[in-house]
Amino acid sequence: MSNKTLGIHHITAIVGHPQENVDFYAGVLGLRLVKQTVNFDDPETYHLYFGNEGGKPGTIITFFPWAGARQGIIGDGQVGVTSYVVPKGAMEFWEKRLEKYDVPFSKIERFAEHYLEFDDPHGLHLEIVEREDGEVNPWTFGGVTPEVAIKGFGGATLLSAQPNKTAELLEKVMGLELIGKEGDFVRYRSSADIGNIIDLKLTTIGRGQMGVGTVHHIAWRAKDDQEQLEWQKFVASNGYGVTPVQDRNYFNAIYFREHGHILFEIATDPPGFAHDESQTTMGEKLMLPEQYEPHRGQIEQGLIPIKIRELD
Repeated sequence: MSNKTLGIHHITAIVGHPQENVDFYAGVLGLRLVKQTVNFDDPETYHLYFGNEGGKPGTIITFFPWAGARQGIIGDGQVGVTSYVVPKGAMEFWEKRLEKYDVPFSKIERFAEHYLEFDDPHGLHLEIVEREDGEVNPWTFGGVTPEVAIKGFGGATLLSAQPNKTAELLEKVMGLELIGKEGDFVRYRSSADIGNIIDLKLTTIGRGQMGVGTVHHIAWRAKDDQEQLEWQKFVASNGYGVTPVQDRNYFNAIYFREHGHILFEIATDPPGFAHDESQTTMGEKLMLPEQYEPHRGQIEQGLIPIKIRELD
């Protein structure tokens, strides 16, 4: 196989109260809630997916909301920062929008790009960057229009317990291209036009602790089931323990933990999020996999109700 992933498929994080999560990612950031479902391994917990209008790979951030759970610590073995990309000229809009909703932010420069850095309500580190690459997101919500809307992921910053080992994996296994080094970071790029930039921190900061406000895993793209099986063999042949294929209904997934302790997933692009409901109505109601449908009443009773709403 070519052993070159197109880039990020999705990023999954742990957060707190689900309505606070919806209000921030839909209400403030203007993303579309493309799927309401449950954690297939823990059906008493939501699994919420936010992305562009069509829920395309490279735009999807997903959440396990655990209201009242302990706060995590961002550190080695995790994605430290999730980057979003917006159209050129949109940064002023986003500065004013974050100010409007009392979201503190700072401005930084990295690899000759300007970023807005901020946290979500539960402590997850985010940033926004302008780039030409990536198709416009036609989704409009709460005053966020396609001219300024988040297109999807710009990329991610990885925090590794063994940065040299993670760097070797990114290049030799995942097939990313090394494109630069600046200070404490090295930058890699995939061939996709979105979700394609990975910055790896070269020094350790101390082991992260899983909890609210931390990324659970980062998922990379496989174009189909056959390519995923090739990835499974290739990853194993490079000395990583990789799981059997897991059916996640909207994609199939395999998982492995790289030597810097970051949990990696490789997920298939198909079938996507519109196969069990229409693209027009995606995200409007709770969708359950077949095995949990007989228990819908019990599951719904145990979940905190959420509402997609425009904020004042």
